[in-house]
Parts: sequence; structure tokens; C-alpha cells
Amino acid sequence: MNETIQPRPLRERFFRRERRSVPAARKLAHEFLADWGLAGTERGDDVLLCVSELATNALVHGVPPGRQFLLFLRYDGRVLRVAVHDSGGGVPLIAERADEGGRGLLLVAALSDKWGVGERELGKVVWCEWELPLGAVAEEAFSRSPSR
Repeated sequence: MNETIQPRPLRERFFRRERRSVPAARKLAHEFLADWGLAGTERGDDVLLCVSELATNALVHGVPPGRQFLLFLRYDGRVLRVAVHDSGGGVPLIAERADEGGRGLLLVAALSDKWGVGERELGKVVWCEWELPLGAVAEEAFSRSPSR
């Protein structure tokens, strides 16, 4: 029987403004990636690192006391999008030197295919995307299989 993967396109969850929210967001993202057949791939590892960086930035710079941030992942079988929504103002900047803050966004820019910042009625959304067609994902998973 030839089974086709049918990605569930959207997953999201709110996280409190607390340190344990970063590993919790990463764990949740890993669960989503596993559901979509993307966990354990090189690009899947890149996604998890970017989730950690964006969640950390939201906690440090974008979530006022008493508020939360939203982690949003969508995979349509072609493009995976990660977005973190927070209620803080301002536009995040990439560090120009290695000794400055903003290195997390430097990683996000290097590891993702696209990234950006959007405005919201209250706050901002920082997002990144990867082109991950189902065929390429299956091929990478097959090539990493222990029996090969």
C-alpha cells in the first residue's frame, strides 16, 4: 500500500513569560516536526534551533510581565513556517559584531531560507521559513536511515 503523508498544516500554543517556556516550546516544536515526518533531519534540527532563538528573544525583549508569547508552526507539504508572536514593541536587530546581542537572529538568518518581522495590532511577529517539499524530506530521512 502506497501511503501519502498528509501534513496537518497548523500548530500553535501560547507560553508564559518564564524561563522554562523556551525548552517547552522546543519540545512542542519537535513533536510537531515528528508528526510531519521532519524530526531528525538536518533541516528539522535547524528549525528547533530557530524556535529556541525566537522564543528566547520573545521572552527577553518582547513579553511584558503577565503576558505570553505565541509559537506558531505551519507545514503545507512544501514550506514550513515558524512564527513567534509577542506583545513587545520595536524591531529586532541582527548583531553587526560577534560581541553584541542579536546573534540569535544571525543564526535564524543563516539557518532558514527566509525570515522577517511583521507588525501586529499589539506587538510583533518574528518568522522564518524553510522550503521542505515532502519528496525531499522523505529522501533525506531514507538516506539517514541506519540500514543504509
